[in-house]
Amino acid sequence: MPAIDELVTLLKQYNAAYRRGAPLVSDHEYDRLMAELISRDPANPFLQAVEPEIFESKVEVRHPVPMLSIEKAYTREELERFISRVKKEAAELGVNELVFQVTPKLDGLAGRDEDGVFVSRGNGEVGYEISSAFQKGVVPVGGRGLGIGEIVILKSYFDEYLADKFEHPRNMVVGIVASDTLNEFARQTLADGAVHFVPYGKLPSWKGRAEELLADMEGITAELAAQTDYPMDGMVAMVMDEAVRARMGATAHHYRWQIALKTKGETAETVVENIQWQVGRTGNVTPVMEVRPVALSGATIRRVTAHHAGRIRADRIGPGAAIEIIRSGEVIPKLEKVIQPSATVTVPTHCPACNMVLQWENDFLKCVNPICPAQIHQSLIHFFKTLGTADWFGVKTMAKLTAAGYDSLEKIYAMTAEDFVALGFGPVQSRNLYAALQTSLTKPVEDWRFLAAFGIPNLGKGDSRKLLAHFRLEDLPGIDAGRIQGIHGFGEITSSAVATGLDKLRDTLAHMLALGFNILRTPPADNSPGTGIFSGKSIVFTGKMQHGDREEMQAQARRLGAQVQTAVGGRTDYLVCGEKVGQTKLDKAQKLGVKILTEEEYFQMLQEH
Repeated sequence: MPAIDELVTLLKQYNAAYRRGAPLVSDHEYDRLMAELISRDPANPFLQAVEPEIFESKVEVRHPVPMLSIEKAYTREELERFISRVKKEAAELGVNELVFQVTPKLDGLAGRDEDGVFVSRGNGEVGYEISSAFQKGVVPVGGRGLGIGEIVILKSYFDEYLADKFEHPRNMVVGIVASDTLNEFARQTLADGAVHFVPYGKLPSWKGRAEELLADMEGITAELAAQTDYPMDGMVAMVMDEAVRARMGATAHHYRWQIALKTKGETAETVVENIQWQVGRTGNVTPVMEVRPVALSGATIRRVTAHHAGRIRADRIGPGAAIEIIRSGEVIPKLEKVIQPSATVTVPTHCPACNMVLQWENDFLKCVNPICPAQIHQSLIHFFKTLGTADWFGVKTMAKLTAAGYDSLEKIYAMTAEDFVALGFGPVQSRNLYAALQTSLTKPVEDWRFLAAFGIPNLGKGDSRKLLAHFRLEDLPGIDAGRIQGIHGFGEITSSAVATGLDKLRDTLAHMLALGFNILRTPPADNSPGTGIFSGKSIVFTGKMQHGDREEMQAQARRLGAQVQTAVGGRTDYLVCGEKVGQTKLDKAQKLGVKILTEEEYFQMLQEH
């Protein structure tokens, strides 16, 4: 067990790295060390101040009101103790009816935007003037001057375009704010309007009594998380009564009238036995640690992700390394921390699949060989998974096909049942595989899903839909980057990458279209909203559907003129509900005057029209 001064030094190092956007340990590990310091030395000066966030090249500005941290709660008992403290203070004021609010806890860069000046949190008392963030392209949600909030990147955007280049969205956010010169990824993300300053007042929220909060904390969390497309690390609960807030006050570190609700994943210690390097569809070569089997969250864990090669190199992970792993609802457990580094650390210099020399891109290793067999294999898996209309073509089936030389869509779609038998598949499976190919030709598929299935870099489902609202599938190859950039949301770098990818896809796309897929076309963007029953209307589909597929229902609604939304808002006209819909969403819809339909009522409306 480290001495107190060693523990404080370690916490300062970890905090400084986190504030720079290059965290050395997870939030869970940092909070564990903080809890240890609190238990051993509760009066330590480090615990009495906000962990500082420093931007050395920026001008210091004093906050008119301190921006403090938030006390954390990981268990129901800790939440109950917080509520008991609030009730006690309220009772002494004669306040009996208390309302609590819960909002998502964003994991970004906190700041205050007031009077035309944007200031980072800093040490809570003094921050740094970072108004240039808006000049660079950060989008102020709801406009300027709305007070305290955080700079974050849209989670859906990060997952689709940046997750294979950066370990966490916060890394890029800090770089955007701190740097005068932006890298190409930051410039593109800003150009695409994906970096937002979100005032806390613009976040979705739940309000209710303490008993309701305690009874349904998990449901409240799930409902708010479903409405939030930003990185989060928990929820924040606070009492709303201003008199109670004033009475409870604050420490030098946090306000006593609010608390952060976080989930601590189950952890276990194990030893790395080997590291396998996997090649992805886009060429990223990523490490997977094979570990000594250990029980965790009801499963026996043998493989753990390490995310990227930079982590292997920096933390000296290799055979013999002692590590702690965590599993917080994820299917794949993650590396929490390195307890004892390895004496042998090996990072590959050549692609394990094609032997091409690897290149570094930030913390990631990349194979740039366009005919790398591993990339081809992963691309084919991606096609069938995204297309969604051909069963049976999973990882093992695809491995067998590519090993036998069926390494392109053209070859696979030309196969007969006899071809599958010849490769060693059983008669029944061979007929199923052939039938699945034929089904995928006849079953309706949206054009944007068809295009996204080809895995063109920087062109996911959302941008495919956007692109096909302006160009037909048949006309895409050969379109120059300038015409793509003319579409709102496509920046210079993305447009160039998409144009290059479409040109490379020219022959394959023509061949696949000639096979006669049953493609549903995206309505042109320059037409009126449509003449369907939902023309000019906005719809949200929520809950588990029993009589239809949600994505198919969304696509059908779009064809009937609807604007499909993901969360209920002031412009929502219909909320279509399946099973297990959160009460918060229903209450919000009723408050806003949104027409609520059951799944059966929705289909009845379609039938009547």
